[in-house]
Order: sequence, then C-alpha cells, then structure tokens
Amino acid sequence: MREEEYISTFLNDAITIIQKIDRVQIKKMSQILQDIRDNGGRLFILGVGGGAGHASHAVNDFRKIAGIESYAPTDNISELTARVNDDGWETYFENWLKGSRLTSKDCIFIFSVGGGNVEKRVSVNLVNALRFTKETGAKVIGVVGRDGGYTAKVADACVIIPTLNEKTVTPQTEAFQAVVWHLLVSSPAMQRFEMKWESMT
Repeated sequence: MREEEYISTFLNDAITIIQKIDRVQIKKMSQILQDIRDNGGRLFILGVGGGAGHASHAVNDFRKIAGIESYAPTDNISELTARVNDDGWETYFENWLKGSRLTSKDCIFIFSVGGGNVEKRVSVNLVNALRFTKETGAKVIGVVGRDGGYTAKVADACVIIPTLNEKTVTPQTEAFQAVVWHLLVSSPAMQRFEMKWESMT
C-alpha cells in the first residue's frame, strides 16, 4: 500500500469510527463520573503502554478540569518497580488498589486495546484489578478495542472502539481513547473549571 493510500484509509476509518462510537455508553460513563464526584469518590485510571501514558494525561484533566480526585498507579515509577520486582506484574494494579483502600465510592477507568484476557495471557494485571474492584463494589468504566475483553464483560459502562482494520487496531483504539476522555472532561455536565485557551477567546 502506498503512503498516500494508507493516509486516506486511516483517516477515512477514523471518520467511520466516530460515527459508530456508542453515545449511550459515553453518557453512562459521564453519569457514573458525576456520581463519583458528588459522593466524594476517587477515580483510578489504569493502563499499560500507551494506556499508561493516557492514564497520566487523563488524571491531570479529570483533576484540573472536572474536579475529580484522580490517580494513575503507573505514575510512581519507584512503587511500580518495587511491587513488580517483589510481587509480580500480574498483581501490580490489584495490590496498588488495595494499598489505596479502594471502596464502593470509587471508580476505576481502564484504557486498554484488548481489555484483558486470562486465557490469552494478555493484560492479566487488568483482569485481577477488575475482579478486585468488583468485589469492593466500586464502579468500572473503560475505553477498549476489539471485543473489549474482560473489561467489557464486567464494566458498568464501556466504549468499545470499532475495529475496521486489523492492522490499525492499536493506533485507532488509543487515538479514540483520548477523544473520549477529552469529550468527558470538557462536557457541560463534567467541566467544573475553565480551560486556559477557551477562556482567552
């Protein structure tokens, strides 16, 4: 495939994905997040790889724009490496959430392409964290790709980014994860504090 053809295909797929994203699930996510904030709960954002980068960025936005107390377990490299070294990667998120005293007032937000799959040994750390979260009664929301994996099965609200091309599942999913969380924090129902550039018009 020529570069020009790839660019057109990628961008045309993005247009189609936007049209197919489940608006009902986004509205459900927004309501859950509003309830968490109103009840004094906390938001824990979990992801690996690109999802970890998103988690760090999204924590900033949910704290600064939406006024929700938010954290990402992957932001503290000292704790991450100590726990992985001593306990293992598969239990990292679960043990971190236990250390944070996760309660039914809280919510975890998953950014993942596959959503976690024990049988395929993919993102088992997310699956373990999700199981623990459900035991506590905390809410689960997520933006995932493919069939959504374990996240989609147990989430209270989950946006599955449609797969149009098997060769671009990861970049399209991760791109639209950012679209969805930016939509949420800037929506009239969620936004609590003015954003810099919008305030300068």
